[in-house]
Amino acid sequence: MIGMDARFLGIAELVETPPVAVVVDVMRAFTVAAWAFAQGAEKIVLAESLDDALALKAHHPDWVALKDGPPAPGFDAVNSPGLLRSVDLGGRTVVQKTTAGTVGALAVKEASLVLCAGFVVAEATARLLRTRECDRVTFVVTGEDGQADEDLACAQYIAGRAAGAGTDAAEFLRRAASSRAAAELAEGVRQGVHPDDVALCLELDRFPFAMVAALEDSLMVLRPCAMPSPAEGALI
Repeated sequence: MIGMDARFLGIAELVETPPVAVVVDVMRAFTVAAWAFAQGAEKIVLAESLDDALALKAHHPDWVALKDGPPAPGFDAVNSPGLLRSVDLGGRTVVQKTTAGTVGALAVKEASLVLCAGFVVAEATARLLRTRECDRVTFVVTGEDGQADEDLACAQYIAGRAAGAGTDAAEFLRRAASSRAAAELAEGVRQGVHPDDVALCLELDRFPFAMVAALEDSLMVLRPCAMPSPAEGALI
């Protein structure tokens, strides 16, 4: 798949629905989503607003509502991988509303294929793009109006891997580690943070699944999609 046409756009730059979209939010929405699946969550509903998240929670009291920032009434968890990794989500549905990641996914909800990604699922995401032979992919860089370097670095890394290039992750991870978001998390500028959050967001290929979002009964629902390992015949 050498020569994949990859575009990198901020949410506001999405003037039309792309056929294939990879929505990237490294710090922290889709790192958190991956951890939620690792902790046993069945699916994640991406909410349009905090009010929508609370309404879904009210209608489904057994669902787990999660948001950015500090804890708040009606919500069960915050958008922190360090805090979520100790929560048992076996068989549960999570409702997630964040500042950028969920907004980006909902902006491309009409696309034929929507993947949500961070470094923790980078290789599985690239492998799914190769498996589906996606030759034109729009990467949605969600943070900082499309300027977040941790998201752009991750998007560029996945694009390189998806195109079959022997892309070394080190420089991309270095960019993410020195990003403004990483500094804000490390310095406590953002609320609802665990000290391990930055390190957890920079764990390359921690999980062996990609994350596919699709409309289900008018809700945008994210589910894990297990990918075969390279030893099982995938292109490296």
